[in-house]
Amino acid sequence: MDSLIPFTTSGSLVDCVDKKVLIVLRDGRKLVGVLRSYDQFANLVLEDSYERIFHGLEYADVWKGVFVIRGENVVLLGEIDLDLEDEVPLIQVPLQQILPLHNAENDARKKSEVEKGKILMKHGFVKEGGEGDGY
Repeated sequence: MDSLIPFTTSGSLVDCVDKKVLIVLRDGRKLVGVLRSYDQFANLVLEDSYERIFHGLEYADVWKGVFVIRGENVVLLGEIDLDLEDEVPLIQVPLQQILPLHNAENDARKKSEVEKGKILMKHGFVKEGGEGDGY
């Protein structure tokens, strides 16, 4: 069977099809769902998916349904062990409880990134996609 799979970076994803996976995206979002399909560019199709929002040991889920992810945005993909999933010491809380904390954390991170970008620009570095933006 392995000889039928062309040599690509996404070839090893065949073992994850129809399994529950966790995907971390470049923008920091975490998605959980069932991997249904992928292509040679590692574009992914998740079914029964939800975005999991964390703050400390607490989390909340936001339903997404069928979700298509462009491969270049995937940082990490891992299969979730269904036998061990319930043993993870996380506490599910209502979305309304965690969202303000999560948003404040993201705002602080964005502000920090802007400040870091300004400092790097003074030293001749430019953030990716920021050429000519001038902050």
